[in-house]
Amino acid sequence: MDPGAGASATLRKRALSIDTAAAAAIEFESKAPGGREGEAVFGADAAVAEEEPVSPTGRLFREPHFRCHIVSVFGLAAPVDLPALRAGVAATLARHPRFCSVQVLNEFEKDARPKWVRAAAVNLDDHIIVPELDPAAVAADPGRALEDYLSSLSTRPMDHSVPLWEVHVLDFPTAEAAAAVALRVHHSLGDGVSMLSLFMACTRSAADPGALPALPPARRAGPVHAVPRRRPPLSSPAGAFLDALAALAAWAVAFLVLAWHTVVDVARFVATAASLLGDAPTVLKGHEGTEFRPKRFVNRTLSLDDVKFVKNAMSCTVNDVLLGITSAALSRYYFRKTGESDSKSITVRSAVLVNLRPTPGIQTLASMMESGKDNGARWGNKIGYMLIPFHLARHDDPIEYVRSATKVARRKKSSMESVFTFWSGYMVLKLFGIKAAAALCYGMFTHTTLSFSNMVGPTEQVLFCGNPIVYIAPGTYGHPHALTIHYQSYMNKVKLVLSVDESQFPDCHQLLDDFAESLSLIREAAPRKPEAAHDGTRS
Repeated sequence: MDPGAGASATLRKRALSIDTAAAAAIEFESKAPGGREGEAVFGADAAVAEEEPVSPTGRLFREPHFRCHIVSVFGLAAPVDLPALRAGVAATLARHPRFCSVQVLNEFEKDARPKWVRAAAVNLDDHIIVPELDPAAVAADPGRALEDYLSSLSTRPMDHSVPLWEVHVLDFPTAEAAAAVALRVHHSLGDGVSMLSLFMACTRSAADPGALPALPPARRAGPVHAVPRRRPPLSSPAGAFLDALAALAAWAVAFLVLAWHTVVDVARFVATAASLLGDAPTVLKGHEGTEFRPKRFVNRTLSLDDVKFVKNAMSCTVNDVLLGITSAALSRYYFRKTGESDSKSITVRSAVLVNLRPTPGIQTLASMMESGKDNGARWGNKIGYMLIPFHLARHDDPIEYVRSATKVARRKKSSMESVFTFWSGYMVLKLFGIKAAAALCYGMFTHTTLSFSNMVGPTEQVLFCGNPIVYIAPGTYGHPHALTIHYQSYMNKVKLVLSVDESQFPDCHQLLDDFAESLSLIREAAPRKPEAAHDGTRS
């Protein structure tokens, strides 16, 4: 007897239901190799249905106020070759364990929790979507047509009876690309960093189509709060002793500072989540129910060379510069919209998601998809939160925004806030259940103003199914913020993506202009000679 068939028969006897109103049950049947056209078929071992619990963070993304999705747009240099795209997706994404699994519940299990159950085959017709758009609207304004279609995705629920991912083919030229594909995935499949790494594992280097793309090397060898060695040890025994004593004292001071900053940050986080501390209502802060309203995804290309020029001039990091640009842009937008006095200064806070799980290398992910089996690579959502303040003010010197952002970033590096928030959320879930954990996160989001992320992409051009990618623009929706800011580097560019509540930011393109103008002013004001660094941290 075929062992795969036996396992399938056993599975069909279980009362497993899918968490969707569209379907109450699902059957998994083994497909013989060379199954129906449009299916990605796995080997006999994969035909045996495998179960794995959905992670705590993945369960959070199933709650009503956190049904988060990731929408990543990839601009292409040539029109889409649909047969090549289908073949490429079948050989890569559709073979990843998460991308060929559905979430199911055992109805007879007490305190039932969702599990990932692998299917024997993935029908690509359920996942590769070629929409029929109005030709007149596309011809009149292709950029707007692309925006409108992406925005419509934020209003359409995903079909939970199939794996929770879709590839939308938008095969018409815009100002930046000859065509585009949009990958929409449910956030429970994995965090944004993991998703970017997975997609990069599906691409190849444009310079060497047989090789995986190159990613920037890690620039930090230890934890962010590690104390850099200021001088080499002395050669004499007495000198070596003094050097060891100084190192021990420096470590003790750094530990005490780390502990103090962590206590302060945790206290502020708890007060925010418990509704004791919150941002004041502003034109940037979302209204109640913003997580249920349509989102619009708009983007602008910035020069990575300009960002690095400021970074080198200020002896800081790329992330510090991006935080400074964001602070400057939000200040311009706020004071223009409100007409308030330039002398006023207010603070709004951003919720920053921090990936705490080591991200699998793209070679590991490529091997996983090639085999169609789990090779032990850690996957999923292991996310902590960090609250970053943005000070909105008018500065005569644009560089002051970067200086202020650098101080905030260095202060946050000397804290374990994100680690604590992850484990505290995990313990709340264990002790009080998913509803209590969701309420904790909901309080944190509704009492802050925006979300912020910055991801590093390939330093060289890459090919997806043989088609060169010209830009990468990730966005998210489904969480209680009206404004989410993403930065995505790729080659020598930074793509700025804003995910906004359309009803609250009808002038979102003007906000994009504020970001571009802020970078230009900061670039012009940057000193020609590097400022002295305040610590040994550079990236």
